[in-house]
Amino acid sequence: MSQSRIRTARTGSPASLSTPHVRADFLDRILIGDCVAELEKLPSASVDLVFADPPYNLQLAGALHRPDQSLVDAVDDAWDQFESFEAYDAFTRAWLLAVRRVLKPDGTLWVIGSYHNIFRVGAILQDLGFWILNDVVWRKTNPMPNFKGKRFQNAHETLIWAGRDQNTKKYTFNYDALKAFNEDTQMRSDWTIPICNGGERLKDAAGDKVHPTQKPEGLLHRVLLASSNPGDVVLDPFFGTGTTGAVAKRLGRHFVGVERDRTYAAAAEARIAAVEPFDATALSLVKGKRAEARIPFGALIETGLITPGEVLFDAKGRHLATVRIDGSLEAPGHAAGSIHRVGALVQGAEACNGWTFWHASRDGRPLVIDELRKEWRARHGDAA
Repeated sequence: MSQSRIRTARTGSPASLSTPHVRADFLDRILIGDCVAELEKLPSASVDLVFADPPYNLQLAGALHRPDQSLVDAVDDAWDQFESFEAYDAFTRAWLLAVRRVLKPDGTLWVIGSYHNIFRVGAILQDLGFWILNDVVWRKTNPMPNFKGKRFQNAHETLIWAGRDQNTKKYTFNYDALKAFNEDTQMRSDWTIPICNGGERLKDAAGDKVHPTQKPEGLLHRVLLASSNPGDVVLDPFFGTGTTGAVAKRLGRHFVGVERDRTYAAAAEARIAAVEPFDATALSLVKGKRAEARIPFGALIETGLITPGEVLFDAKGRHLATVRIDGSLEAPGHAAGSIHRVGALVQGAEACNGWTFWHASRDGRPLVIDELRKEWRARHGDAA
């Protein structure tokens, strides 16, 4: 769908698209204009992570009042209004396609929404080839009440986390860092985080909210911690007042923001300018074994850490096996095979981690061969 048709499908006048052509140094910038048009100026496959907070299409038909008849500051801005579900779906396809083009093959997308839009967005992103990895429920500790008392209190929003396509296999997921963050408990897909309030909420000179749907920095902190690394490029195509940019800068990531409203963009620019990045030493993440490069046992033989003909043994010295030049082991009375297979055979077990089962003699002492693998990594880095 052409950009002109998308604009006419939305209620209200878009901001002037007078932004000059984006140069190669597009990092850490806010691009003013329609998200699809601005994303067309970015290089293909240039973004590691996308966080998208698109219009929810709330379909508010009139003013909302509390029981005392005071007016609720609801989301009734023009940017959240569409002529029809078909118009909203066309808008969604357009920005998702634009995002998919700039996303790296192993990059991922987060998109957040409410029951008004998230199911439509989810179906469309699957239709376009994105591969859903998780959905996450953001449970708000302080949600707005349901003033009319005719429905459940809406206390959560849903985030979809998706890969660029079905072949996205090497995406970033900092599992061990999240587990450490969560007191050594596996991070679940329901997150309890307060909505944006207090000093974090941006206000104008009159004391009113600058943006009605400003997201809490805690939410973006967890998203970026989970699925990005220092130096990565994080794109937010609906930048608003810059929560994504502020958190990205603080965590040592680059950001690219697109925002059509100049008032929001100006507030975001001032906000991000005031952010002090964390020291580089604080940005390191816990990395478990699953994050380490796979090192074959044969690599230890090639570098002389293990010698063909050497005899390996278990911790109690009950089982022996001889190392062969191809990295296999030969144990008396058993078939030859890998360190894992022979370890299982001598124990009569179905499986065995050979790295922690077998030992070698070094300086007259038994040394588990996993320590030799660690020495290989110390010498050669993570290159397998």
